Amino acid sequence: MPVVHVIGGGLAGLSAAVEFIGNANVRVYESARSCGGRARSFYDKALDRRIDNGNHLVLSANRATFRFLGLIGAYDGLTGPGAPIFPWHDVATGESWVLRLNEGRFPFWAFCPSRRVPGMRWRDLAVMLRLLRCQPDDVVTSCLGDDALSRRLLAPFAVSALNTPIDAARALLLKKVVQECLLKGGRACRPFYPKIGLSETFVTPAAAHLTHMRAEVRTGCRVTGLQVQEGRVRALEVGAEVMEVAPDDQVVIATPAPVAAGLLQPSWPELTVPDAFQSIINVHFALPTSATYHGAAGRAGFTGVNGGMTEWIYLKPDLLSVTVSAANRYLSMPQEALTQQIWQEVRQVIQPLTATKLPQDAPQARVIIEKRATFAASVAQDKRRPSTVTPLSNLVLAGTGRKPGCHQPLRAPFVLG
Repeated sequence: MPVVHVIGGGLAGLSAAVEFIGNANVRVYESARSCGGRARSFYDKALDRRIDNGNHLVLSANRATFRFLGLIGAYDGLTGPGAPIFPWHDVATGESWVLRLNEGRFPFWAFCPSRRVPGMRWRDLAVMLRLLRCQPDDVVTSCLGDDALSRRLLAPFAVSALNTPIDAARALLLKKVVQECLLKGGRACRPFYPKIGLSETFVTPAAAHLTHMRAEVRTGCRVTGLQVQEGRVRALEVGAEVMEVAPDDQVVIATPAPVAAGLLQPSWPELTVPDAFQSIINVHFALPTSATYHGAAGRAGFTGVNGGMTEWIYLKPDLLSVTVSAANRYLSMPQEALTQQIWQEVRQVIQPLTATKLPQDAPQARVIIEKRATFAASVAQDKRRPSTVTPLSNLVLAGTGRKPGCHQPLRAPFVLG
């Protein structure tokens, strides 16, 4: 049976391995001590809590994610409100509301004041038409307006999905998001998030499935080079070891873009990959007293935030976790000041939802900054993304730095936060 060599044990690599394991022997090479990449959970001693390195809100439109979970038997690892509802709070105005999408494609919600964003008129839906008619070099701001739908839904949705400021983000990418999610109605927009953690939902079940299927998963194992002859990969250089690639074998590179470029450019000089990136900041606050939450946010388990630094807050009894997307703009800010500002926004949003008294000053917190969380989704950077197909006959690319089409279970546009 042929061997599929998967370079990279993040979610893209694990997804590729799971897809191939029924028809080939699979070897996964992961340079870190464990798989998962940027989607992982760990115990934080200072907080005395198990936390995720980042928060993920998965929409039901992400068929790749749900297929992956089905194959590894981990459907029950996700939870959510069971309906397309999205609580919101505006820290600038103090307003709270709940976006309640209807299940079908026709946007009945837009005609009901209690289901849409405050200040929205049904005529605001015209912005969707402008977005659908966007040109290849348009940025998101050129397609949105000053209407409530643009300001209070589409703009924050774009920042979360593309992880790029809207004055730089490519409108064509947001168009694809809207087509696959909002324009398909509530059935495509049901929100889900890990019941326990990212590792427990995605990584541990995938590794167990691969082990059960007799795949070989090598952690702490870095592929440092490719040996190429006659248009195909003949061997992998793994440190001092050379791994032969048989004529019927295949190779999948599922690494971050700079790593993939380092492996491929000696044999593919024309390769371009994104070289500008955007960060994501996640702040986990350990609550000194266990809390319960009421209202739509309590039912949903999260709430969106407008008008401040905070974008999403995830609610757990002993932990409040915050996500800030497109965070390059905040990287020079002192961490203590950043934590205090975010906590004041969190306190404003969450205190009305719980009888538990939240402290005035920020409680014990863990700040996690992923400096290269995603490529910057600008027009220029999107054009630098290579296809999954390569000039090497037995090698393909997978992951978020490539154009859609190959093993991307958690990639935008269907992950928010």
